[in-house]
Amino acid sequence: MGIWSRQPDRIHWGIDLDYNGEMRILLVEDDKNVASFLLRGLSEENYAVDVCGNGVEAVECAVETDYDLIILDIMLPRKNGFAVCRELRERSILTPVIMLTAKDAIEDRVSGLDQGADDYLTKPFSFVELLARIRALLRRRNDYRANTLKAADLEFDPLLRSVTRSGKRIDLSGKEYALLEYLIRNRGRILTSTMIIDHVWDRNYDGLSNVVNVTINHLRKKIDAGFHPKLIRTIRGHGFKIDENPED
Repeated sequence: MGIWSRQPDRIHWGIDLDYNGEMRILLVEDDKNVASFLLRGLSEENYAVDVCGNGVEAVECAVETDYDLIILDIMLPRKNGFAVCRELRERSILTPVIMLTAKDAIEDRVSGLDQGADDYLTKPFSFVELLARIRALLRRRNDYRANTLKAADLEFDPLLRSVTRSGKRIDLSGKEYALLEYLIRNRGRILTSTMIIDHVWDRNYDGLSNVVNVTINHLRKKIDAGFHPKLIRTIRGHGFKIDENPED
């Protein structure tokens, strides 16, 4: 395979499967100038990077190696980025994917996301922004790899979509589940009603203005009633948060 990898102080053809670094990225880009620039920059940030230049090799690499993240150009020879992303998802490869493309039409972005991409950057882009998006996706993947998120004796498993407290299973509606996930992933942080509406519903939601309070109350009855400590706190005039160590 035409793969070239950069690790500190060396570039070589082939994949070093014995590399033991923390974060490994597959860069799929057929423009060698762009690939060289990204390879150098990512390597300087201490990522291990493998590079390939066409879609067929990209699928082979992603199947053979457990990457932490894939940076995927759309306009590729042999198999385009949309097809690569779709095939990876069909093979149950859930590695986060950032798509890079010169196409900036809304329909192209939608198509990429619909094929399973996690994020999208239009060329030309800021390398600093790419790094920020990489960090965000890697943090998210680490959260999911941890499987169970915890707050006191509350356990939330996003993969199994299960919630328990003190070992007791708790059944939630779809919105209650989404709200709890948003709260527990941001535990300790105050979330305003507007933030919750935008995340759990959407910013165009035109239903009941007190929908957040109503759903919070339903959630409290299920995860706080009969348990100690009470986890969901109302910060008057500000919003809500999950507090693992609330004041008595």
